[in-house]
Amino acid sequence: MPSAKGQLCKYRKKKTAANLKNFWKQEAATTVQQSSSMTELTEVSNNKIFGGWQKVYSHNSSVLGCKMNFGIYLPPQVEEVSVPVIYFLSGLTCTEANFIQKAGAQKYASEYGVALVVPDTSPRGSNIPDESGSSDLGIGAGFYVDATKEPWKKNYKMYSYITKELSSVINEKFPILSDKQSIMGHSMGGHGALICALKNPGMYKSVSAFAPISNPIQCPWGKKAFSNYFGETENNVLWNDWDATELAKKYNGPPLDILIDQGKEDNFLKQGQLLPENLLNAAKDAGLPLVLRFQEAYDHSYYFIATFIEDHIKHHMKYLKN
Repeated sequence: MPSAKGQLCKYRKKKTAANLKNFWKQEAATTVQQSSSMTELTEVSNNKIFGGWQKVYSHNSSVLGCKMNFGIYLPPQVEEVSVPVIYFLSGLTCTEANFIQKAGAQKYASEYGVALVVPDTSPRGSNIPDESGSSDLGIGAGFYVDATKEPWKKNYKMYSYITKELSSVINEKFPILSDKQSIMGHSMGGHGALICALKNPGMYKSVSAFAPISNPIQCPWGKKAFSNYFGETENNVLWNDWDATELAKKYNGPPLDILIDQGKEDNFLKQGQLLPENLLNAAKDAGLPLVLRFQEAYDHSYYFIATFIEDHIKHHMKYLKN
């Protein structure tokens, strides 16, 4: 069976909204089958919300060597046109479900006509010893890096999964404008969004983050993860290649507008896990546009994300709609 995107193109040739609506009704009730890349998607759930469709799919990832889930919100505009896309990377202990159930982002994605893609945060079921032994390493804690140290390096390649495999699947299977994509995230996912954008100049039109782990080589969470995924200590030069503050110092690409929101009552900020000022200073020195907003009385939770999610979608749409 042709891909979802291919099917949509076929219906567009008939230029009738009725046919497009019928296509999506049919799509909601079926499994997306094989395409030219041999990637198969299985629909896990499908819910109508704000005129669009919140879907969850599973697929076998060749990069990670396991079955992965991702959520995708398709706004009502896909009945007539392809749309831009924003990727959202979640934080420690999360799955693809947290953001799509708690952030309230679908309302604004519907209004602005943008798809939202939300992957899981790590491989699952890799059978690595102690993989599920703590909340800040292993399952739910992939840190969006490509590990180089055993036993992690075979499966823990979330960076390549996000920037290569998943983006290819999304562009192939869904009515997405592949040249109009942005990325955002929360906490560990904010770190992931920042490094994906900084390591791939021009790939993402814009980037934003909620309470990101901004300088992982200098914080307890990052030191633990990086020592396991890459080995040695923060003196290992490889660590710098996965740290947003270090990457900002040497960024050399198209203009990249960065928005960061940080709650002032975030316990992890107070514990020195996030270090947004370090990233701000590095960006200033490099001439990289970055707005860091400290939000009075807000914490690290999804209440904080839900409050400011529209601002972030607006931030991205400035660049995605042109």
